[in-house]
Amino acid sequence: MAEGTFISASSFEYWLNKAVEWGNTTTLESQQDVCLHLPKLQAFLKQVSGAIQHMNVTSVLKLFPLIGQLLGRLCWNPFVVAHEESHQNLLHCLWCLYSAEPENAVELKANEWIWTLLQSLTGVDHEVRSFVQSLHYPDEEYHSKLLKNMVSSLVKELQGCQCDRSSLFPRLPPDRLRGYSVRCLPIVTLPEAFPLVEALLTCHEDGLDESLSAEFLESVSNGLLQKKIFLSEAAVMSLWLRSLPSLEQGFFHLTETLISQPCASLLEVEAIITDSLLPKAAACHPSLFRVIDDFFRTMLLESDGHPKIIIIIQAFTRCFVQALLQMQPQMPLKIYFPCNHQSLVMVLLVNPSEMPSAAWSQHLMSIIQILKGIVEDKEVTRTSVNLFENWFLLVHFGDWVNVAFQQLMMADNISEMLLWLLMFYYEPHMENQKENHSQENMKSVYNQIKTLSNTSTLNLEDLRTALFTGNLCTEQNHLKELINHLLVSFLLFSAGGHKIAKESVQLFTLAGAATGGISELLASTAHRLKNKRCGASKNDTVQSTIELLQQQLLETQSERVQSNDILH
Repeated sequence: MAEGTFISASSFEYWLNKAVEWGNTTTLESQQDVCLHLPKLQAFLKQVSGAIQHMNVTSVLKLFPLIGQLLGRLCWNPFVVAHEESHQNLLHCLWCLYSAEPENAVELKANEWIWTLLQSLTGVDHEVRSFVQSLHYPDEEYHSKLLKNMVSSLVKELQGCQCDRSSLFPRLPPDRLRGYSVRCLPIVTLPEAFPLVEALLTCHEDGLDESLSAEFLESVSNGLLQKKIFLSEAAVMSLWLRSLPSLEQGFFHLTETLISQPCASLLEVEAIITDSLLPKAAACHPSLFRVIDDFFRTMLLESDGHPKIIIIIQAFTRCFVQALLQMQPQMPLKIYFPCNHQSLVMVLLVNPSEMPSAAWSQHLMSIIQILKGIVEDKEVTRTSVNLFENWFLLVHFGDWVNVAFQQLMMADNISEMLLWLLMFYYEPHMENQKENHSQENMKSVYNQIKTLSNTSTLNLEDLRTALFTGNLCTEQNHLKELINHLLVSFLLFSAGGHKIAKESVQLFTLAGAATGGISELLASTAHRLKNKRCGASKNDTVQSTIELLQQQLLETQSERVQSNDILH
């Protein structure tokens, strides 16, 4: 306000009289007079903008009662707004006068008036268009140039305030930052405004409260999802750090896309996930990872462990781990997984493709011993929360469960430890007595199927009988899924299974009508085995069997749809 005392009332009167004079005449002499006075007018407007930038509109009107009339007339003069620096200073004056949170009728009315003037300045009206055309300058370029100048000026101001605390220059006050974000709303999706959006999002703040307006953050978030706004990775991450709704919106947009749009392979799924920037953001900012993980946790519980949700979690985890390993320096895993034992996290973090297949068995034993020790630790209460958190971690790294099924089918002797892992994965909350009963039944089914794998002449009826050994097919739905997984492993990793794979598709329905998880399981296995570092990828028979089963499942599902249409 002290700066404003250097602007006399007579100066306002002088320039207002000039504006009136210029507006009432269209003679060549009048136009020349405008052009001659533009340098002095530009200097005056710059002085005005400097005086009012830290004042509210009510205070400005008391100090400079003629400011509204002056700015209004100047904004409608095509020769004034065509002058680059005068136009820029007019815009800056209006931005300073705009109230992000109007407190009275005067400020509300002023906002409406300012909004109209801003639209006229950032648009090309008839008079300005005529003037610009007389200079043989394209309308679009003129408009774009004006907006770029305004944005450039504001970005410089924001960047000038982004300095360390030892600097002589102060940081931008939160209310100013909020005001800028509100004023940016009309132009937030214009390419010329992207640098301003970036500068606002990446402004460092000392306070705990968010300075940028919620409406601005929401507009930017919507613009990103609709691909109307293109920002740097740093700006997008800053948006998610500032606004939980924006992060949530980005997360659910990704998952809905993956669920609703069928992908050709998990490579395509991972490409979509990586392009979303969420895995990299989660790796760079542990707080974002924990929030995203909570989103996945909720989805998993609400869907009762739907296979599609599980495969998305596992694909996201692979992308996240890849981004995490590329970070320098790396942060402690405890920050990302605060509810889990770090020894378990570290062994699960190793991807099966990163070691020879001969080392899988030993690594699986390490995983199982640590997990079993944690779950059965008498000092740690066997609560549902403890069980769920460890199971949820295992879900993230489901490739090791897939490897366990493969090892179980290819091993010479039955492994009680592998059976325990698979039972825990499919039914973590089972009580001890029931767990022992179900594990014995599963062992019986496994023994029968394992015997068949060594049979020279295998038929479908023998396999059907083996699946009904014990009572697993009539028990909980998750144990039916376990049997389906065991059947898939038999068909893929035993010589006899390859021969009857095509006709065995009908057996998936024996363990329950839900066969949706089979498609995800086949896709996950194919993705794991296609990795060149994985020894099993050389087995073309396994890959061809997967493709055969996938095709048969599609045909079976298509036949069911046609049958339902006929019945209804």
